Amino acid sequence: DVQLVESGGGSVQAGGSLRLSCAVSGYTYSRYCMAWFRQSPGTEREGVAVIEAADPTATYADSVKGRFTISLNDAKNTLYLQMSSLKPEDSARYYCAMDWCPSAADFGRKWYRRTTYGHWGRGTQVTVS
Repeated sequence: DVQLVESGGGSVQAGGSLRLSCAVSGYTYSRYCMAWFRQSPGTEREGVAVIEAADPTATYADSVKGRFTISLNDAKNTLYLQMSSLKPEDSARYYCAMDWCPSAADFGRKWYRRTTYGHWGRGTQVTVS
């Protein structure tokens, strides 16, 4: 079974940085996407960034573009989210997710949707004050 375990969350002042990690195990996909989502109380879970394992190109939500960087280590067993210039509105529980990548034709409208991913971690809390 696929297992995703996030770590690295915490409390930070506005303008600061954090790096989240997601340890991945048990997968057998050959072409898969990994993504970071976030959810704060009373809101929908929103896609933050996605990366295709076979392609280093990443896609970001407009709200984090230029501040966050998603990456995958060479062994492809740890996903990272480097977050800089953090704002209070970035406060949320952050989740990593994984599944087959959407087709190229559907990628733009599916990568950020919760329903695209069938495997999820339990999340790590980020609080920016």
